[in-house]
Amino acid sequence: MKILYLTAGAAQMYCGSCLRDNALATELKKRGHDVLLLPIYTPTLTDEQNVSYEKVFFGGISVYLEQYMPFFRHAPKFLDKIFDSKLMLKWASKRSLKVDPKVLGEMTVSMLRGEDGYQKKEIEKLVGWLKHEEAPDVISIPYTLLISLAEPLKRAMNRPIFCTLQGEDLFLENLQEPYKSESLRLIHEQVKHVDTFIAVSNYYAPFMENYLQIPNEKIRVLPLGINLDGYEMREEKKENTFTIGFFARVAPEKGLHVLAEAFKILKTKFKVQNAKLEVAGYKGAEHEDYFRDVEKKIKSWGLSDFFTYHGALDKQGKIDFLRGLDMLSVPATYDEPKGIFLLEAMACGVPAVQPRRGGFTEVVEKTNGGLLVEKDSPEALAEGLFELYQNQSLRNELGQNGFDAVRKHYNICLMAERALDIFAGNADILSAEACDSTLKSVATVQN
Repeated sequence: MKILYLTAGAAQMYCGSCLRDNALATELKKRGHDVLLLPIYTPTLTDEQNVSYEKVFFGGISVYLEQYMPFFRHAPKFLDKIFDSKLMLKWASKRSLKVDPKVLGEMTVSMLRGEDGYQKKEIEKLVGWLKHEEAPDVISIPYTLLISLAEPLKRAMNRPIFCTLQGEDLFLENLQEPYKSESLRLIHEQVKHVDTFIAVSNYYAPFMENYLQIPNEKIRVLPLGINLDGYEMREEKKENTFTIGFFARVAPEKGLHVLAEAFKILKTKFKVQNAKLEVAGYKGAEHEDYFRDVEKKIKSWGLSDFFTYHGALDKQGKIDFLRGLDMLSVPATYDEPKGIFLLEAMACGVPAVQPRRGGFTEVVEKTNGGLLVEKDSPEALAEGLFELYQNQSLRNELGQNGFDAVRKHYNICLMAERALDIFAGNADILSAEACDSTLKSVATVQN
């Protein structure tokens, strides 16, 4: 099968969606399929071998200039080549800048207007380039924020269009008005141009069906899978420490502040003197103030000596970090649909304590690799942490459960097999009956 797979780069951040797309493309290539993984916006950053194409479309610099400088909407080709070059995009990606929410809103709406937006030239460049390539069997778009590509790509290539649903609701919900409402309207209008939407979890399928008004018969579920190469069971530590880990992007929605509060309760109320809090993950310029506030609170509680931030980690650094933990907790304050970090921790035999929400519930219940607690509650989280601290046999049991279950249910080989079934039209359609209970909970949350 020949697959045109678009993936959206996230500059210098290890992005869960990029990691997923690259891992899936790599596995499909191993199976002999012809996969063209085409980066959008910036080159992708992965912690494994990057199999994406060297050319980047909709280069972030060009998209910005076309939005705010009319001249660049019709700029000569030599300027496009300069601004779209990999060297220029990498240079721009390294500039860690805070982004104005208004700018994000304006550009999002323009991109969703597609051929009626300021980035029309970028669509023409992509379609023009593809016309000189062998036509694919299927075309995959990374998320609905790029749904405006569906119609022109289908018109040009006459091939089925697939669109992954993998967390864009968080971005949309944080847009200012009127950009949020307009973005949702534009996405809904273009749902008809996509043949199949692929949700990353059973939770997320009915949620996005309701959120974006996608017909039920158009949605299928492709659970996450990770490449297990290098992941090994953690070893019991000899030193008398109890290490709690946070491994995710450092941002308010990932809940580091909630974990910090729970850590304080664990140290003060439950008197766990040997507990440490280890944090790793990308920290963008826009979240520097947030992180400093968390650090200040930890210092004011007299716990700075028990707190360490390790920064962003490559794959080996990530595995070493996870294998040094006694448990993982990323108490996100929104309904996270993916949670790749849970699979990565469990692949090392590390149990998790997570809020009962979003895709977390699905992963923890399927693996039996952790505990679920009340969401947005530092007290409930601290109690969960303390339960595992007290009960080493339970900790070991959950760790082994997760270790085994990730290999059985969430490996990249299984993900690739399911993806091929979906692309070939052989996968079961998400039934209304299966989604009924989840839809009710989604409606409750939204109301």
